[in-house]
Amino acid sequence: MEQINRSELRKKIMTILYQMNVYEANKMEYNVDTLIRESLEIDNEFVKEIVYGVVTYKNEIDEIANKYLSGWKISRLGNTDQAILRMGIYELLYTKTPEVVAINEAIELAKVYSDDEVRKMINGVLDKVYHNK
Repeated sequence: MEQINRSELRKKIMTILYQMNVYEANKMEYNVDTLIRESLEIDNEFVKEIVYGVVTYKNEIDEIANKYLSGWKISRLGNTDQAILRMGIYELLYTKTPEVVAINEAIELAKVYSDDEVRKMINGVLDKVYHNK
């Protein structure tokens, strides 16, 4: 049960990170807590931890992503792809989530929301992050 739950929560996290990206790109003000509340009926520590973690470490996460996105920059990816990749890297480096779970969850989201080429890029980046931790 816990796994299904977390997968659903990761989909919510992806949506929240996506919205933040869109707001930032359009120079719009937003409140992280409000975005979280709008996406979730209940208060959830896992969601807060990851959303705030990505916000806090965004520069480091993007730097790592760019290092492994050979010839690409994370900013060139779509908003959804950026959200998935940032969440995956954050979970790999800053949480106690088992690495294989963090990678698989990101790839499962990418299978649904990203095209094949981008899914492979996300998989490649997360794999390199994992092997160079």
